[in-house]
Amino acid sequence: MPIEPRLVVTGHSSGGDAVFVDDRHPEPLSVQALPGADFYLMWGTADGAPTVGDKDAVPVLRPYFPGVGGSRVIFLRWAARSSDPELVPDARSVQAEVADKLPGLLDPFEDDGDGMHTTDTVDYAICIEGELSLELDNGAETILTPGTCVVQRGTRHAWKNKSDQPALMCYVQIGAVRV
Repeated sequence: MPIEPRLVVTGHSSGGDAVFVDDRHPEPLSVQALPGADFYLMWGTADGAPTVGDKDAVPVLRPYFPGVGGSRVIFLRWAARSSDPELVPDARSVQAEVADKLPGLLDPFEDDGDGMHTTDTVDYAICIEGELSLELDNGAETILTPGTCVVQRGTRHAWKNKSDQPALMCYVQIGAVRV
């Protein structure tokens, strides 16, 4: 049985005690740009210096990638064989849908469609289920299996599921300055 991502958020009561303020299973989002994939937007912080103690804190889930000092936590279930070529529907409708549901997601991707992209983030990518391939621009590749944590430091890369099973990844993205 596949894992269903769950979000539990803590905060403070009016008296200052620690309390649970949210406990739910976020609804998955899907887009034509990644057929069969489910995005679970869990939580994010605004760009700049994150704060704690705000009684009315709300997650910042968009744009998809955080700016400097911001963060995002995303679960992404990759469809089996997502690396196989697929017929792409009308490019304009795909771009419009992504701009609406996951603004900024396509910005770092290259036009040739091989999935290579570069972001100005430090990403902690943790494989939860299945296996996923991480490819670098020089052709180097490694297979991620459950329990693997990748620290992705702004390099040119692509994620691909070449297996017959879905893969669930958790991505923690921290907006960074490129030097």
